[in-house]
Amino acid sequence: MAFSELAHLECSRTGATYDADVVQGLSDVGAPLLARYDLDAVTVTPAEIATRPPDLWRYHEVLPVRDPAHVVTLGEGMTPLLRLPRHGERLGVPNLVMKDEGLVPTGAFKARGAAVGVSRARELGVAGVAMPTNGNAGAAWAAYAARAGMRALIAMPVDAPQITRRECVVTGAELHLVDGLIGDAGRLVAEAITRREGYQDTATLKEPYRIEGKKTMGYEIAEQLGWRFPDVLLYPTGGGVGIIAIHKAMLELQQLGWVQGDLPRLVAVQATGCAPIVEAYEAGAEESTAPDDPHTVAFGITVPKALGDFLVLRAVRETDGTAVAVTDEDLLAAQRSLAGDEGTWVCPEGAACFAAVGQLREAGWLRGEEEVVVLNTGTGLIYPDTVLVDLPVVPKDGALP
Repeated sequence: MAFSELAHLECSRTGATYDADVVQGLSDVGAPLLARYDLDAVTVTPAEIATRPPDLWRYHEVLPVRDPAHVVTLGEGMTPLLRLPRHGERLGVPNLVMKDEGLVPTGAFKARGAAVGVSRARELGVAGVAMPTNGNAGAAWAAYAARAGMRALIAMPVDAPQITRRECVVTGAELHLVDGLIGDAGRLVAEAITRREGYQDTATLKEPYRIEGKKTMGYEIAEQLGWRFPDVLLYPTGGGVGIIAIHKAMLELQQLGWVQGDLPRLVAVQATGCAPIVEAYEAGAEESTAPDDPHTVAFGITVPKALGDFLVLRAVRETDGTAVAVTDEDLLAAQRSLAGDEGTWVCPEGAACFAAVGQLREAGWLRGEEEVVVLNTGTGLIYPDTVLVDLPVVPKDGALP
């Protein structure tokens, strides 16, 4: 049995096929390429997978790296699936569960895409990766590039979280701060690599393997639930790779015969200050339109125009899901409320999903008996400024109340 059953790449718009064993970017029509596998050739069973090491590479038959010698890992994967009884009771959703991606290397789910993307780039002979980022992805790709002995060119908005720029610097990446948004950084990166030999543009969905790393969240959720799907799954949505990837994983799991039943209803969550996917969903549109002045404290989902917006909308509609936006005030309140109830400090993007759970329950879209999984995409430690501490200092010879 092959380490990987990767067959080819497929244009997400036209279905045209592309060679998976050369470096690829977008399709001929400018659409993301999706990795396709010979699933009939996958003979491993869920019982056999359970005996493998607890990382995302346990699903290697449906990942794109052909030779295990090229796997670049920092131990990513198999993050906990936590029941949240007190917070679920507060929101009127007793079966509330969190997939906590704050515990992966670099502190955010981006490590999954970086692990698989860098591994495959290394296998294909790429010398350096280059990308724009809102922070977390750049930190992850910089770390895994260093682990692989590759170069990394990262450009991020000057307003990105401070800790992420430090993560890039400490791992030796070439980091540039841009006075603009992620799209502006993307244009600068795309121009720069035309003058650099051996670099690959690994911006969101401009290479096909970041999705493959992130889809392992879907595989893990199914495995952790005893090879079944939850009823509803909420995901914070900026570039949209996570929700696209989980939808892809769920479809593959059905085709493999590892999971039976309906797909979970997928919910794309955005902030009201940058909600192009939500607006497109509500308008019945197939693609989104960039807002004029995008802004939110949940910096990771400040993506005015996602390249894969049509894939996000497709995933939501095909699963009878929805798209919802929450205010910054509500998501920050949800962050504090969850931490007080359950002791877990989530990133503002993850907190947006918890605010959305409450909003959907109040609206009746959630009835209350569903098993609801929320993806927390990173640790709150990356965003220390979301929690202000303003307390008087007690003299050392004083007394506490």
